[in-house]
Parts: sequence; structure tokens; C-alpha cells
Amino acid sequence: MSTPLNTVLHGDCLDLLPQLPRHSVDFVLTDPPYLVGYRSRDGRTVPNDDNAAWLAPAFAEIFRVLERHSFAVSFYGWPHADLFLEAYRAAGFRVVGHLAFPKRYSSGGGFLRYQHECAYLLAKGNPREPEHAIGDVIDWSYSGNKLHPTQKPVSVLLPLVEAFSAPAGMVLDPFAGSGSTLLAAKMLGRAYLGIELDAGYHAAASRRLAP
Repeated sequence: MSTPLNTVLHGDCLDLLPQLPRHSVDFVLTDPPYLVGYRSRDGRTVPNDDNAAWLAPAFAEIFRVLERHSFAVSFYGWPHADLFLEAYRAAGFRVVGHLAFPKRYSSGGGFLRYQHECAYLLAKGNPREPEHAIGDVIDWSYSGNKLHPTQKPVSVLLPLVEAFSAPAGMVLDPFAGSGSTLLAAKMLGRAYLGIELDAGYHAAASRRLAP
């Protein structure tokens, strides 16, 4: 199929990504399941957060659909950082940066209180460095998680989209959730495409992105 513009598709990215043309998107910014079986206080869950079977094939397809010499940013769960790094590298990505997002609150705890999120900056080929490099520590603002149990605040996504995507390019999020990445792209005038497996989160994202 040709690459849809400015929409979020309902389905499994392992089914839909192979239908997209090679080199058809300019930048990927995504928050995949962390492989931790997460359940929020109100009982909401994230599809496929209980297994890693999807991880390597998804990033292989992400690599395929990305333009040559381009970037991806992937949030990840630190308990399984080794699995994420293995999948990125097997797909063909180079890890060229690491981002930390400190929180002013704890989102959980164990041996430590969990007060930050993290993401890898990945390169396909040899992309040019951004004209204005952003810092690798970006303050987190609480989203309220009203639309999704692991909802990312748009404020932390905007500088990533601006720095690593071209104004005329396409931003892809194959684990779109409630559509925060897509909303950031829309706010910056980028074309965007999302894929979301869960029907409820897909509906929330679609409402959020409606004109």
C-alpha cells in the first residue's frame, strides 16, 4: 500500500509495517512496550507488554521503512535494556545517543524510587548531525495518563521531532498509544503516521488528532 498521511491505523505493526514502502518515513519516535507486564493503578495494561516476540521483527521493519541516513528515538524499559539493544543492532541501527527524562515524582518503586524515563537515539546509515543539538536530559512534565497508562507528555516529544525530523518529512510511531508523538508532529507541521493495536487507545488517538 502507499504510505497513508496524517492518520493512525488500527492494527498490529507486524502486519501493517510490511505493507509500507521501503524508505517511506523520515523519522521514528516511539514508546514500545517495556516487557514488564505493566498494570496501572486503575487496571489498564499495554498490549504485548508480557513478551518480547514482537521486538526484533518490529525494529527490523522500522529500519526497513526509514529513509537512508535518518534517525529513530525509542523509549525502552531498563530491566530489559539488553533485549532492546540487541533488537536495535540486529535491525541495523547504531546507537548514537541516550536521553534521560527526570521526573519530579515517583512512578513506582522497589530498591529505588522510579523517577526518570529513558530512550535511545538510533541512526540508520550516517545522518547529518542536527543544526542545533538538543540536550540529552529533558525535564518531564506529568501528562496525567488520562488517555493511556504510560502516556508521554507532548512537551518532551516536541524537541525530539523538531531536532531529528525534516520539516517536509514523515514521522512514524508504530506503537502510537494515545497519539502523543503524532500530536507533536502535527503541532510542528510534520506529516505523521501512527499504528496502534488496542482499539480503545486507537480511538483516543483518533479523537485527539481530529481537525
